[in-house]
Amino acid sequence: MAHKPLFLMLTLLIWPAWPSAAFADAAGGRLAIRNSHTVVDQAGRSIVVSKPFERIISLYGAHTENLFSLGLTDEIIGVSPHEDFPLQAASKPVFSYHDDPEKFIAARPDLVLVRPMIDRGYPKFVSMLEQTGATVVSLQPATVDEMYTYWEILGILTGKRDQAVSLINRFKSVVSDLKELADARFNKKRVYFEAVHSKMKTFAPDSMAIFALEAAGGINIAGDAESVRNTNIAYYGKERILSHASEIDVFLAQYGAMNRPTVSMIKAEPGFQVIKAVMHNQIYIIEEQIVSRPTMRLLDGIYRIGRILYPDDFDNKTAVLLRRAKVLKIAN
Repeated sequence: MAHKPLFLMLTLLIWPAWPSAAFADAAGGRLAIRNSHTVVDQAGRSIVVSKPFERIISLYGAHTENLFSLGLTDEIIGVSPHEDFPLQAASKPVFSYHDDPEKFIAARPDLVLVRPMIDRGYPKFVSMLEQTGATVVSLQPATVDEMYTYWEILGILTGKRDQAVSLINRFKSVVSDLKELADARFNKKRVYFEAVHSKMKTFAPDSMAIFALEAAGGINIAGDAESVRNTNIAYYGKERILSHASEIDVFLAQYGAMNRPTVSMIKAEPGFQVIKAVMHNQIYIIEEQIVSRPTMRLLDGIYRIGRILYPDDFDNKTAVLLRRAKVLKIAN
């Protein structure tokens, strides 16, 4: 799909209220870079970038955060609801896939960044955007390796490929330093990392959350977990969790829009009282944004987990590594 100007005429479309997608919906197809000016999104679209896109609406917080990390400010003309990171995002006009199509027409975007959940769940909305002449790109990496490709794709789309490569290199450098710090420990802590409390689900072994855990020196107790429909979420179940009860040194739980556990909730879960981490009050809640989103704040997640597991090693001096990488926010 070539980079096209936006047309102000729109074929009449019916705008129904489609059902919302389920939590942890499949990430979609494989994103790819074909050459220096052609990329493939997760819906299989081939996007030829004849010149950088300059009027961008981002309908996913991670897209917005990464665009700001690449130095784009004026080019971002709209963001999805409830975005507040970085602070500049809160000042941008808000757009949603539930909005009237006229709102998008009036904004004249040349690029709308979505994720596969929107692409599959709201096909008429996507079709409307494409009929206006806007280029739609659907991206949501599931692994850290895919995240690197994703960052570079954003760089190609916006004429910031060099900045994207720099971002990748800074991220890898800091991860290497943090891993070296963690690998120096002989007695590593064993961790169960909960993703969805009500369903007793953990994270897939190749997910970003487990990458953050292992980069911080933790051992994933659920390394044999099976991914749910190729997502970052994995089946486990209470019986399997309790089979490791005496081995779990630390119990981590992700907190986000679709999963809101508390320490007291985990303690009160029937059967969990025999888990070593529960008995010793080693239960910690960690924000979804810093362990499951494909942004530079994943370094914050590594640092935060490291502070939980090995506070003497991951002290305040370690935060200098993150500042050196120009991370937008340091976890406390």
